[in-house]
Amino acid sequence: MSVPAEHPHHRLNELIHSPVRFSVMAALAGAESLDFKDLLDTIQVSDSLLSKQLAVLEKAGYVKIRKSFAGKMPRTSASLTPHGHEAWTGHLQTLREIAGG
Repeated sequence: MSVPAEHPHHRLNELIHSPVRFSVMAALAGAESLDFKDLLDTIQVSDSLLSKQLAVLEKAGYVKIRKSFAGKMPRTSASLTPHGHEAWTGHLQTLREIAGG
């Protein structure tokens, strides 16, 4: 009797699998960089929730946060790091494998 192969769900990235973080990663994967406000409008969550989720992704090394000023107005932007792109690609590949694609 052969041992079945490990189900792909064991390879899902739990950090990315959270709906808000998944949405953040998806939005950032499609852009070089996004301003906080644009990301907020895309994800449609509160400022504080987005800030917390970005902090989690930044701590994991998936997202780089840049703070600057446009005149006197502070601006925050986010982008995926190379490690973040790799994690995102692997997560999507695993989801496709689970879905049978």
